[in-house]
Amino acid sequence: MPVDRELPTREAEDLIALTREIADAELAPKAAQYEREERFPREVFRLLGDAGLLGLPFAEDIGGGAQPYEVYLQVVEELSARWASVALGLSVHTLACFPIDRFGTAEQRRDLLPKLVGGRLLGAYCLSEAHAGSDPAAMRATAKRGDDGWLASGEKAWVTHGGQADFYSTFLRTPDDTATAGGGRHGISCFHLTPDMSGFSAAKPEEKMGLTGSTTAAMRLEDVPIPRDRLVGAPGQGLSIALAALDSGRLGVSAVAVGLAQSALDLAVSYATERETFGRPIVEHQGLAFLLADMAAAVESARATYLVAARRKDAGKPFSRQASIAKLVCTDAAMKVTTDAVQVLGGAGYTRDHPAERYMREAKVMQIFEGTNQIQRLVIGKSLAGEAARAGR
Repeated sequence: MPVDRELPTREAEDLIALTREIADAELAPKAAQYEREERFPREVFRLLGDAGLLGLPFAEDIGGGAQPYEVYLQVVEELSARWASVALGLSVHTLACFPIDRFGTAEQRRDLLPKLVGGRLLGAYCLSEAHAGSDPAAMRATAKRGDDGWLASGEKAWVTHGGQADFYSTFLRTPDDTATAGGGRHGISCFHLTPDMSGFSAAKPEEKMGLTGSTTAAMRLEDVPIPRDRLVGAPGQGLSIALAALDSGRLGVSAVAVGLAQSALDLAVSYATERETFGRPIVEHQGLAFLLADMAAAVESARATYLVAARRKDAGKPFSRQASIAKLVCTDAAMKVTTDAVQVLGGAGYTRDHPAERYMREAKVMQIFEGTNQIQRLVIGKSLAGEAARAGR
């Protein structure tokens, strides 16, 4: 059922209405089949780009929609309620555009951003490595300085859109840049890479539990020559760029999780009102009604959590802790609500006749990517400790 949203402007209301129209007509009818076939919906992203939905939080002068994050995230949620893989793709694309938008040169912004945020090109974000897990500072993929730029080697793991994207915001260790400012002590820099670069290729896609319509693959760098103008930000600034981007990316994942949970709730309520036992709909049995009530409370609480963080971001206030809280609360809620939806449907929920089992499989990874929920607890705890220490001075 459509969510009753409180939106800041009439323009935002029209945008949500357009999103629902596109999502109902173009996403919902395809989702189950594409997920079964593990088929990447490239044409859907082109459609979203044509509709102006791939550049919503970016400025109008570069082709974006100039929408506040509060509105952008609700668009992500609406898309996720129909097809989580596509909504995740939008979030990742936004994440991939962030480094050039915030840290790119005037020339990069002028030449690249209109194509990136306008949806003509689809992005990916190359930060993780298989051995490093949640510690990006431990990355080993390297870019060494040469006469005309850098020569890169190594492998980036778990890349959403790996092998499908048109550009890759890529973070590499640059050993010559360990003394620069802006996080440079880690010697990590950010680069804008494209699939036409020699030695840059995708490995075989991962065989995943869920979100199978979203291609995930490692990206290999085998002596990839990187021209000087592909550096984003200052040499050695890459880790601070990555961490700044992740705060916003966690809000994107939060919205995806809430959209998925909303779909699971809607499915469970619909089934419970139609299925009868002992001569009445099962929704009238108190035990099941209470379960549905808890599911609804979890969805609405999670939505409020990511909106609080988004509004802080829009107001220019610090929101890192709130982003971690949102990511933790929203993805845990999605896992709980989708699991309960399977329970409401009973044996039917365990079959592929209904999407409940797919929702449950898709929810699991949301507790893992963009920083595991254990990492979010560490971030939140450190933030609280730091705030307490400052207050005690």
